[in-house]
Amino acid sequence: MNKNRNISTAHPFWIAYLFCNNHLQPKIPTKAMNRPFFYCLFLTSYSLLLGCSSENEKKPVTEGPTYTLVFMDKTQSVNVNKAFVAQKYQQILSDLVEQNIHQKGDKLEVYFIHENTQKARALSLTCRTQVEDISQMSATDREAAQTTADLTLQRERIIFLRQLIAKLGIQNVGTSQRQTDIWASLPVINKAAETGAEVKVYYLSDMIESMKGGNRRDFHSRPPQNNSEAESWAKSDAKQMQQYALNAAEIKIALPFEPTSSTKENNPTVTQYWSTLLQELGAGTVEEL
Repeated sequence: MNKNRNISTAHPFWIAYLFCNNHLQPKIPTKAMNRPFFYCLFLTSYSLLLGCSSENEKKPVTEGPTYTLVFMDKTQSVNVNKAFVAQKYQQILSDLVEQNIHQKGDKLEVYFIHENTQKARALSLTCRTQVEDISQMSATDREAAQTTADLTLQRERIIFLRQLIAKLGIQNVGTSQRQTDIWASLPVINKAAETGAEVKVYYLSDMIESMKGGNRRDFHSRPPQNNSEAESWAKSDAKQMQQYALNAAEIKIALPFEPTSSTKENNPTVTQYWSTLLQELGAGTVEEL
């Protein structure tokens, strides 16, 4: 009896359902929490937990911690209330939690992108789940230790996901939404890279740098005209930012544009600028999601 009850309450289905129903729902305005939105988050959470169960059975303890940085655009040009954007970004958040949070010491931070990005840290979480080396244990002890670690890590990941989604839904109604300082994310990445951890960076943004001043870029008023100009600007700017070495950080850019968007809305030369700039500063990989 006790064994069956423990199995049922620890099942990923019920963990996901109780999480969404009891914890996430009250944190989102009633208008936004319609039935399809709730089911979307429930399925995302359930998939995450299933992934945790299967993956942890195979994945050994990694060599060192992972430091994940998520930059969420909170300016006028990005609307996370659009169905396409919300679904895309929620899935990315679910995936990054599953892929990057594995053991004690793995860190996750969120910064808001706006006029004061460098000072806009909105969330800082560190994984506390101790994943033991079970290779030298007996079969019985190994199974018990693995089960305990799996369930603890599942619960911790789902808490991380809940807080990420809550931050995603926050609206910026202040004056800082009028400008976009993505350059300011570079010293943040540099500082993370200096810890020696494996750094993974996610930009949930349209990447439209928009700052006033003679030495700044404003892609709203003057984007690069072509890829050649984009690369030229990026290389020139990188020379002024050599102090922000990215030390092989893995960078992923998630634009909020649908596949049918025009080049005026989703300007490929802007993407080329950022890809070149980040690589010039030493990023390991730059990938568009």
